Amino acid sequence: MTTLEKIMEQLKHYDGPPIQIMEVCGTHTSAILKTGVKDLVSDRIKLISGPGCPVCVTPASFVDRLVSLSLQPNTCILSFGDMMKVTGTEASLTGAKAKGGHVSLIHSPLQAIKLAEENPDIQYIIAAVGFETTTPSYALLIDSMVKNNIKNIKLLTSLKTISPAIGFVCENVNDIDAFLCPGHVSVIVGSKSFEHLAELYHKPFVIAGFDGPQILAAVLAIVYQICDKKGEMKSLYKSVVSYDGNPAAQNITQRYFTPYDALWRGIGVIGGSGLRLRDEYAFLDAGTEEEYDRQAAGCSCSDIILGKLSPEECPLFGGVCTPLSPVGPCMVSAEGACGIYYRFGKRGMTS
Repeated sequence: MTTLEKIMEQLKHYDGPPIQIMEVCGTHTSAILKTGVKDLVSDRIKLISGPGCPVCVTPASFVDRLVSLSLQPNTCILSFGDMMKVTGTEASLTGAKAKGGHVSLIHSPLQAIKLAEENPDIQYIIAAVGFETTTPSYALLIDSMVKNNIKNIKLLTSLKTISPAIGFVCENVNDIDAFLCPGHVSVIVGSKSFEHLAELYHKPFVIAGFDGPQILAAVLAIVYQICDKKGEMKSLYKSVVSYDGNPAAQNITQRYFTPYDALWRGIGVIGGSGLRLRDEYAFLDAGTEEEYDRQAAGCSCSDIILGKLSPEECPLFGGVCTPLSPVGPCMVSAEGACGIYYRFGKRGMTS
């Protein structure tokens, strides 16, 4: 019997106390649904998604500001595709574009440099959304702007850090027993970033890769810890994630951004969880205003983000709310739990 077969046998026949494991990263949720991991573990092991989708937790005020800016003359919003269908108080960027707003899709923030140089009369606004994985790319953009004296690019920021959000879950959601840590974020922040959470809340925190066998190994490592009444940080992704993370990415982020108490859509304000431009670079801010939230009637995104409900338990899921006609942000983003469950769970491998 191979090692993988042994892992699968142990997980399928686990009959101990019920265990709820939150996978924080949307990429993990996608891999779990796509590979059928839920079908390979005992019914007593429940895998639920968490607040690891940056688009899903971006407040309505941010979208409203982008929509307003897109309608101003000689102004163009640059955004990743996931933000296009997210609705603010009333409209999305897609809706704004239909009304004549100027919005262009980008694949990297650094694309803005060429656009700004070629069109000096256009004010470009970067919709800067993301966690620690993408924030360094915005810092690199600013670095290039400063060095090349480019003045027609500004940033509207909704940048978040994941550890405070996990801490919020630990404080406010009582039945989460362990965490499958976000792999991509861990590459930047290092495995050390989760040690204090494991120690403080005495819960297992395990970092894993994104294929089925790696996730199954991580689940078994969590089961072992819980059976032994341990709560430790353990990395099973050491080929990619180091203890200290990526110091270069951390340093350039700290050069241009500083923490603040940020509003998370569907959750509320989490202390020290956001990153805003440092005061000396405030001239690059596109006008970040007071943050406010909004959730559509009947939408359960807030409970889904916190792992209190699964996407299928939302009354709008798959009927009123679909990827073609999304009501909540969790159905919009490629990393949103509802969109992932619709693509892989609704028609296939669910537990």
